[in-house]
Amino acid sequence: TVLFNRQPSLHRVSIMAHKARVMPFRTLRFNECVCKPYNADFDGDEMNIHLPQTLEAQAEARILMNVKHNLMIPRSGDPLISATQDFLTSSYLITYKDRFLNRAEFMRVCAFFGDAEEAIEIPPPSILKPVELWTGKQVINVLLRPNRQSKVFVNTVVKEKFYSGSGEHMCPKDGWVVFKNSELLCGCLGKTTMGAESKTGLMYSLIRDNSVDIATQCMLRVSKFSSRWISNYGMSIGIGDVTPFKVLMEEKQKMLETGYEQCDEMIGQYERGELVLKAGCNAEQTLESNLNKELSTMRDKAGKILVDSLPRYNAPLIMALCGAKGSNINLSQMIACVGQQTVSGKRMPDGFFDRTLPHFKHYSKQPAAKGFVKNSFYTGLTATEFFFHTVGGREGLVDTAVKTADSGY
Repeated sequence: TVLFNRQPSLHRVSIMAHKARVMPFRTLRFNECVCKPYNADFDGDEMNIHLPQTLEAQAEARILMNVKHNLMIPRSGDPLISATQDFLTSSYLITYKDRFLNRAEFMRVCAFFGDAEEAIEIPPPSILKPVELWTGKQVINVLLRPNRQSKVFVNTVVKEKFYSGSGEHMCPKDGWVVFKNSELLCGCLGKTTMGAESKTGLMYSLIRDNSVDIATQCMLRVSKFSSRWISNYGMSIGIGDVTPFKVLMEEKQKMLETGYEQCDEMIGQYERGELVLKAGCNAEQTLESNLNKELSTMRDKAGKILVDSLPRYNAPLIMALCGAKGSNINLSQMIACVGQQTVSGKRMPDGFFDRTLPHFKHYSKQPAAKGFVKNSFYTGLTATEFFFHTVGGREGLVDTAVKTADSGY
């Protein structure tokens, strides 16, 4: 048993005890599920190893600091160590409603998560004729409970974030997850079930109703299964995934026209002095607030349209839905429109006399003159849009640098 630590050690789980296994090459490796407590990634991070010398130190490390005794965050009791990224994507893809495996494929997948060393009892197939087929959901059942001797019991109901809002078990998007006696009866597994943020999820149930050993065993099986299955299945992103289609372009054009008309209407009211003032604001502040609100909602609307209309094999959409990485906003920035750029919550400030850039008229309040980017990253930004985008991005960088310095101090 060795102690493993990553600087900066900001909370107690930044140093934990791991069982070391000597392997070839001079690198430190560990399961990706444990990245979160250390806040580690694989872009060149360095970590420290301490070897406890005395028996007391070894016992303390093994009993108090062991990874499996720190699965829950001390602050709130939520699971901290759980499936991330690829593991979530694999769990989501394998549990699709129409994912069927024949005998050979099913056996192979079962061999994946046990390194072909586990005693596995194959469940009866879901479809018998014309050919025996097992569902992807049965893979999860075997993963949780490989044979009859296994005493793992999970009973939980989870509402995934892609749940359609009606129909529970019959949800068309399969977002209602039900585990009964360690059997996945319905639902696609996403971040709410497999991830770390909920007390109804699978990992929490395993820890609470079974034991930490069973939870870690399960997590290891998920890791092995995921990395092997997804590298075989193939999950990549290409330019085709972010190419906007005709219907979307028409929708976007309509949305922009409506939005611009509303903005022109507000600017007209402001110029005529007919604008209804907000509490504690003068006319200009009211106008800015109204315009900012109107323009900021446009990107979110585009995101909603995308989620409803993109094909389900679209890679960024899969990642956003199952919670592996990204969100609707990233989707809509790539495909539809980048949206309003802000500096400390307001539209772009004037960099020249009475205007943001010399490309616009004096005192212009138009969306384009104040940092609204109507292009997407796919279509490419104009020179002024690009400049406004860098201004918005710069604030994020400065913010991060200042925050880290402050928290360190």
